[in-house]
Amino acid sequence: MKKIGLLPRLIIAIILGILFGMVLPEPGVRVFATFNGIFGNFLGFAIPLIILGFVAPGIGDLGKGAGRILAVTAGLAYTSTVLAGTMAFFANTAILPSFITEGALTTDLAEEGASAAAFIEISIPPVMGVMTALILAFTIGIGIAATGSKTIKSLMDEFQAIISKMISEIIIPLLPLHIMGIFANLTYSGQVFQILSVFSRVFVLVIILHMVIIIVQYLIAGTLAGANPFKLIKTMIPAYFTAIGTQSSAATIPVTLAQTKKNGVNEGVADFAIPLSATIHLSGSTITLVSCSIAIMLIAGMPLSFGTYIGFIMALGVTMVAAPGVPGGAVMAAIGLLQSMLGFDATLTSLMIALYLAQDSFGTACNVTGDGAIAILVNKFSGHKLQPTAE
Repeated sequence: MKKIGLLPRLIIAIILGILFGMVLPEPGVRVFATFNGIFGNFLGFAIPLIILGFVAPGIGDLGKGAGRILAVTAGLAYTSTVLAGTMAFFANTAILPSFITEGALTTDLAEEGASAAAFIEISIPPVMGVMTALILAFTIGIGIAATGSKTIKSLMDEFQAIISKMISEIIIPLLPLHIMGIFANLTYSGQVFQILSVFSRVFVLVIILHMVIIIVQYLIAGTLAGANPFKLIKTMIPAYFTAIGTQSSAATIPVTLAQTKKNGVNEGVADFAIPLSATIHLSGSTITLVSCSIAIMLIAGMPLSFGTYIGFIMALGVTMVAAPGVPGGAVMAAIGLLQSMLGFDATLTSLMIALYLAQDSFGTACNVTGDGAIAILVNKFSGHKLQPTAE
């Protein structure tokens, strides 16, 4: 199965889950519910560790190479990420209610008579709360950046490697089975087709929003740099399609870097701005997270407010910093915020992961394409002019 990409595995898992939910008797569905309960508890245990392992080293890395160009790049990347999330909020709250019935999903799938319950329940308490993990990660990360501590930085880098291994070798491989169980239970309880209808429409809306933010980014960058924004976008197309295949901003850096230099960005600026943006600029991932979470909150009948979401979006711009180069890294880093700020329970979190991962490669493609626009702006603010390379 490892030779099959994550997206095909998820699609297969959803199809099998629906089929199993249709044909299996209650005891069969309860087997899936039992696995889901255990896996969900393990995921809850892992969330604070994921936050600590991602955020602390990521913030610590920003201390390298201090200077104006670092501040400019980080500021532009964060602003772009927050603006993308804000745009996604208003677009989704305006469009999604037209085809989503609020409260259509019963949020408590364990309610008697609604779905199959687990045979056994195993509690795996996390070592710390989500907010505690966030504050601790901020404290350690800022401390590393401020003091230049090599010992703690090395420790956190090794801890991040352990957590990344846990995600890539345990959580991601088991996710299709977990998603299969979720959809088996949704089918058994009669709610699966409502979910699939929402998934397909949200997918289309997310891709459209990705295209819009890329055009906006290059309209701004091209106007300020005195270049044709659509020619700039055309040059970045190879990076976009490479990212769809790799599902990793980090793995796409060589292509993004080469295409950015073809757009005329100074070599030194590109060499700095592109690798940094690959870890801190996540406009596409933010659009996907905001869109998917709003869709799930609507079908779960949860209240939506811009006041709550702007805080969520601004926090996303920090917590997703240096998300690991594995598929689904951004949503893994965001799980803590989904639960602590938006009130997602285990079932809604699982649906969020499934919906996000189905669109992960397109979010990554949007991220890396936008990195080229960030580099053009950094190039402009650094006093350089674009010198496009001949194709």
